[in-house]
Amino acid sequence: MTIKSMISLYGMLIRTSIKSRMQYKFNFILASFLAALIQISEFLMVAIVLHKFGAIQGWSMYEVGYLFAVMTLSKTVYRTFADEVHHLEKYLVTGELDQLLTRPMPVLLALMPQNFRIMLGEVLQGGFLLVWSLGGMIGSGQASWIAVPQTLFIIGTGAVILFSIGLATATCGFWTTRISELQTITEDAAGTAVRYPLSLYPKWMSTILLVIVPVGFVNYVPSLYILRGELGPWVFIATAVAAGVCLALSLRFWKFGITKYQSAGS
Repeated sequence: MTIKSMISLYGMLIRTSIKSRMQYKFNFILASFLAALIQISEFLMVAIVLHKFGAIQGWSMYEVGYLFAVMTLSKTVYRTFADEVHHLEKYLVTGELDQLLTRPMPVLLALMPQNFRIMLGEVLQGGFLLVWSLGGMIGSGQASWIAVPQTLFIIGTGAVILFSIGLATATCGFWTTRISELQTITEDAAGTAVRYPLSLYPKWMSTILLVIVPVGFVNYVPSLYILRGELGPWVFIATAVAAGVCLALSLRFWKFGITKYQSAGS
């Protein structure tokens, strides 16, 4: 199967999934509204503290809002196009993965568009925070308009990094079956941690978030240059390389892991 045909097939599967979900428009609108409300409430709690004390170790409310926004939007892109990677456990427990194995296409390609989600609530929340935080910093002269395309770039590379982490975590399920506890650490806890500056954490923890579970490259590392002029423009190359290496390693791990899969009925 060529890359072009794989992309075409993936697009067709997404359209089919969207058409199925749009049969329940009210549920989609309500779920989107609630998702946006929950997401924005998380930042509001932090904003109240920042408003009272002014900054967290020199990081302003706008800067922390920027970290929140980039992380939220990167995660949204990942979970929009590959949400079922995060939910691989149910395929392993119920044996539904067997059905995907019988399809004449790569298993990962068949898995990713299953139950395709349009995460409108997260897009609205992340988009609002990004516009608000960048607008405030551009207005004050801290950042320039070049930060806009730079931010779009790191949202893309961030989505690749988060997908890679999610895929590597899911692959562990071929040995353990249950992976929800591991996902809590590698995806949920790590993702929450980098919504704040890594300088807040002990050195051992920040090292883990940059090397072992490299979520720090999603928003913190590039933000040092985009918002503060630190490090240098090479940070974009480093971020892209980190995304490429993570993707290559996770795909190789997946390819090896799936050879160890044993059907729930075997």
